[in-house]
Amino acid sequence: MRERLGERGVAVVVLVGLVALAIVPLVAMPAVRCEVFGAGCRERGPEPEVRADPVAAPGRPLTAVQAATRGSYAALGDSYSAGVGAEASVGDQNPLDRCHRTSKAYYNEVAKAFPFPKGSAFWACSGATTSDFLTGRHGEPPQLGRVGADTSLVTLSVGGNDVGFSKVLAGCVVKLPWSKSCTEQGNDIAGRMADLRRDLPDLIDKIHARAPHARIVLMGYPKAFSEVKGTGGDNLSVSEQQWLNARAYELGQLIRQTAAEADARIVARRGQGSVEFVDAYSAFAGHEVGSSDPYMNGLAVNLSALQAEPRSYHPTVNGQHALAGLFIEQIRKGPGRPVS
Repeated sequence: MRERLGERGVAVVVLVGLVALAIVPLVAMPAVRCEVFGAGCRERGPEPEVRADPVAAPGRPLTAVQAATRGSYAALGDSYSAGVGAEASVGDQNPLDRCHRTSKAYYNEVAKAFPFPKGSAFWACSGATTSDFLTGRHGEPPQLGRVGADTSLVTLSVGGNDVGFSKVLAGCVVKLPWSKSCTEQGNDIAGRMADLRRDLPDLIDKIHARAPHARIVLMGYPKAFSEVKGTGGDNLSVSEQQWLNARAYELGQLIRQTAAEADARIVARRGQGSVEFVDAYSAFAGHEVGSSDPYMNGLAVNLSALQAEPRSYHPTVNGQHALAGLFIEQIRKGPGRPVS
């Protein structure tokens, strides 16, 4: 090439090459041009946000309602959950149904208030005790066996039969005037309360073990008597009404404390689900037995058998509606802490 271009030509070619090496990066690479001449610079925007992989990111916690309704609903319990006293159809009075489940029990409203993709079932049984949950009653399988891993909501009332409230009421109603056989039952009640304080935590733990993701909602018992005046036909004085209401309150507090302790155990071991309490003591305020519009049945006597009928001192249709409202409110509110 030196022979063809001569010394001057070679020098020109080299010079052109060097200029090209200096200019091309400035034209082709804006960042270089910006640094050298301050030209062609664009204002830099904020650094792009680094987002986690949406697949790998942990899911959002379930709301209280989502946790309760992601699976199935099982309604367990005793006569207050079965709906005894709220008979509204011929089917509700079927003598072959020894558990006395009725169409107006609070379960029916709760089951309709929320969607349960895996269904709902009604297994409450009149007369059920904590031990009956484990062994069955009236030929039916144990209520404990009605819940499982897919159960997301359990509602129940239990404890009244363990304490023997039917027997207590009978001792108050069937007595001689001015006798003290009603309030003298206090020692027996205290002993049975102590037994329940031992048995109820075990039952709740067993339910949670079978349904570890479920919200378990226990109900206290409503105040039955108006405490205003003696109610006609049941031989109860005002002081005896007050005494009976106090025993119902004590039972409710026992259930409340047991539920709180069971829920604390779940939190301590970082488990899922919850144990909650619905306070029904004042649910019938102004509508107790003896009021003008009672939500609780008074004494009903089967004259042929000379015994109280099962609906005595059990919620009416309106009473069950009031209880349903309490459960629905609690399901929406939740336990006040994450449940998943």
